[in-house]
Amino acid sequence: MTDIVLRDIDDVLADRIRRVAEMRGWDMPRTLQNLLEQGLHVYEGDGKLSFGDTEADVLQSAIAALEGIPDAVFSRIGQI
Repeated sequence: MTDIVLRDIDDVLADRIRRVAEMRGWDMPRTLQNLLEQGLHVYEGDGKLSFGDTEADVLQSAIAALEGIPDAVFSRIGQI
């Protein structure tokens, strides 16, 4: 496998990459590979991101739960 080397990158970008690595518990080579792969998926496709089946199911369940909250209660969420 080819080593990934970034030269002359902006400090802000380098910090963002480091934060992703820390949040995910990845080492730097794995982080760069994952970021490149995900970025390529976006640009090779139609540019739309999508959820996997599990994530879509969880999101749909959350939306259904929110839809079941009466309007009088729903409007007060976050006010207390």
